[in-house]
This record gives sequence, structure tokens and C-alpha cells, in this order.
Amino acid sequence: MTPPPLARPPAEIERIVFLGTPEASVPSLKALVDAGYEVVAVITQPDRRRGRGSRLDPSPVKKAALDLGLEVRHRPDDLLDPDLDADLGVVVAYGRIIRRELLERLAMVNVHFSRLPRWRGAAPVERAILAADTTIGVDIIQVAEGLDEGDVFASVTVGIEPDESAADLTGRLADLGADTLVKTLGGGLPRPTSQVGEAVYAAKVEPEERMLDFSESAEQAARRVRLGRAWTRFRGARLIIERARAIDGTAPIGTLTTSSDGRWAIGTADGLLVPERVKSEGKRAMSVQDWANGAGPEIGEPLA
Repeated sequence: MTPPPLARPPAEIERIVFLGTPEASVPSLKALVDAGYEVVAVITQPDRRRGRGSRLDPSPVKKAALDLGLEVRHRPDDLLDPDLDADLGVVVAYGRIIRRELLERLAMVNVHFSRLPRWRGAAPVERAILAADTTIGVDIIQVAEGLDEGDVFASVTVGIEPDESAADLTGRLADLGADTLVKTLGGGLPRPTSQVGEAVYAAKVEPEERMLDFSESAEQAARRVRLGRAWTRFRGARLIIERARAIDGTAPIGTLTTSSDGRWAIGTADGLLVPERVKSEGKRAMSVQDWANGAGPEIGEPLA
């Protein structure tokens, strides 16, 4: 039996249900409100324990929605509630797959932080950095049953700065996505076009991928640092490297050395990784020189 077709957006859009969770979703939510759309409900992930202790913290989207005086819900099945009576759902990094039954009930668009079909999935920004991509962008797409497979309403491409962190790039794309979303809806959704090219998937970055492997090149190690929370071990304790860059030079792989201008560096398979800001377990982040003044590292000492 052929399933019912997915819902199609109406010509005029006034009432919106917003689905999002992290900080990167907030600019789009605020932009919709500022543009005069009636956000009838915000659906976000439930409150979670985000640190030590037992306190439950709301998602950034929930905090923003409450500040804006919007109704907050936590179940995507609430989209079936006839009282919502929305024209469109807007999805920005919600974090859950939306069932077909819901897509048959309400047309939805997604603000996705890549130029599709490259980097479909959970971590497009991080995967673009690891792959040494020089460009990325924002696509406004129709939410389809397959992961990020929907047709495209609008696209914008931007460059990736050589030392730009994933957090900074995500923030830039979040603002760009909010602006592009409002412009796209403001003129009435255009006829979408199919994605063209080879699909590449952006799997979630697992914790082990943030561990620095000095048998890679210094350039690749620096890219891992740009993801955030990259780490190694110094004298058996975890050492997070928050900022670093790659330079030419040689030293035994995974050992400390100094560069030609006297900065601490780590040998890799190709070049030197120069940490600039680090964080030891249980301590605040600091410059690598302040860390070295306290830790007393020695040239030739291994990191692992």
C-alpha cells in the first residue's frame, strides 16, 4: 500500500512550530519571532543533566523560548495536536529523526549547516574541518523521510577560515542560517530543486576521535584541535589542547620539543604541533607558557 504523500507547505506562512535544541538553533528562533511569524510552539529535547550534580538544565532553545514567552513542549508527537494549527514546521539541529507520520501532518523545512548532499547528518561542521574543506554553507531544505535528503529551497556558500574552530564556524553558520531562513520564507517558499552530487555523511564525532594521534600530520592534529576538547596525556593525566597550530619542523613523534623561536611544540609524522592554550585536569585553561611554568615539562618527554 502506498503511504500518504508528505505535507506540502501553503503559499502563505504565518504560524510556525519550531524544533531545535542547541545554541546554534537560537538565532533562527529569534529571527522568526523578530520577523513577525507566530511561533505557536517550540519543541526541544527534554531537560538534561549537563554537568556534575543532580540539577536538570533546559536546552538553550528552551531558555530562549521561555524568555520570548513561547510555549515549550518536549514530544515531537505533539505535532499531531490539532490545537497547534501550524502552517509549517522549522527544524534547526533538533537532534531527533522526525517520523513520516508527522511529515504527512505538517510540512517542514530544515536549516542545515552544509551544502548538501555533502555532509548529510549530525556533524557537518566538524566533518568539513577534518576533511580540510575550504567552503561550507547553509541549505534550507524540505524535511524528507531520509536523512537530509530533501529538496533544496535556498543555498548560501561561505569560506572556512584556516584556523576557524568548529564552535566559531557553527556560530557564523547559525547567524547565516537564520538570515537565509527568514529571507526564504519571506518571499514565499520557492519551488525546490533536487540535491545534485555525491552524498557524503557526517557521522557524530565520537570521543575517541578527539584524542590526538601524533602519527598523523601536524596539520591534521591542528584540525582535531579545532573541533574542541581535543586531548592527549601528560604524565598520565589528561591534557586538553584548546588551541594550536601546525608549523614546519621535526621531532620524534609524540614528544615535546621547542620550535626555532623557542615555543613548546610536539613532534608529529609531518611537522610540529604548537599548542597555544591548554587545560590540565581539574585546572583552568591557560596559555601553554603558563602551563609549562607550573608543570615543568622537559624536551623529549612523551605525550600519549
